[in-house]
Amino acid sequence: MTEYDTSLPGIRQVQNYIKDKQEVELKLVTDDLIVGKILWQDADSLCLVDHYNQQTLVWRQALVFLKPKA
Repeated sequence: MTEYDTSLPGIRQVQNYIKDKQEVELKLVTDDLIVGKILWQDADSLCLVDHYNQQTLVWRQALVFLKPKA
């Protein structure tokens, strides 16, 4: 089981995106780019909701990068 360490800066940054309802871009190893707001995160995944209110579960190991949408 993976420990969910809320003291890590990456975890805290994602929590800030969730709290601020900040739109983000997720780049995946498949070269897909997903845009939306993160609803929640856990040790293994993120849940992103897009403009159509469609939720997508993304495994952390599938991420290349995550950044705020400009």
